[in-house]
Amino acid sequence: MPPITIRKATRKDSKPLLDLIDALADYEKLKRPTTSARRRLIEDAFSRRRRYDAILAFVGDRPVGYAIILEIYSSFLALPTLYLEDIFIVPELRRRRIGFRLFQFCVNEAKKRGCGRLEWMVLDWNSPAIGFYKKIGARHLKEWLPFRLEQAQFGSVIRAKRS
Repeated sequence: MPPITIRKATRKDSKPLLDLIDALADYEKLKRPTTSARRRLIEDAFSRRRRYDAILAFVGDRPVGYAIILEIYSSFLALPTLYLEDIFIVPELRRRRIGFRLFQFCVNEAKKRGCGRLEWMVLDWNSPAIGFYKKIGARHLKEWLPFRLEQAQFGSVIRAKRS
């Protein structure tokens, strides 16, 4: 197998990044990002006001995986938390430690940034990922329940009277 390279994406990596995001959407049986969402993904990754960092994994010259990371903040630790939004390796190249190397890159980035922790979510049906996370010693936070408010709901919350 050709050498594995893990590095931060640059604007020149826009097409491979979007292709990998599409591959993750296909894997999770979700709709691919729209044309306008694709423009925002690139703008938010590579403009002056970056909202996230994209990390790419290559086997030789072929992009085979990516991660999206961003900082959030813990008021109790008084330290940033590195949040791992996505981590994905193309299915045909899994079990070759590429995902582990990509994950290690993210852990090193959290350490370099002085983060107090690294956090992420995993779909309950993704048993290969859950097995990997358990194997490396990650803890499933059973006491925290994920909640989400979609953009379409923002207005109704803003207009709502407190009951």
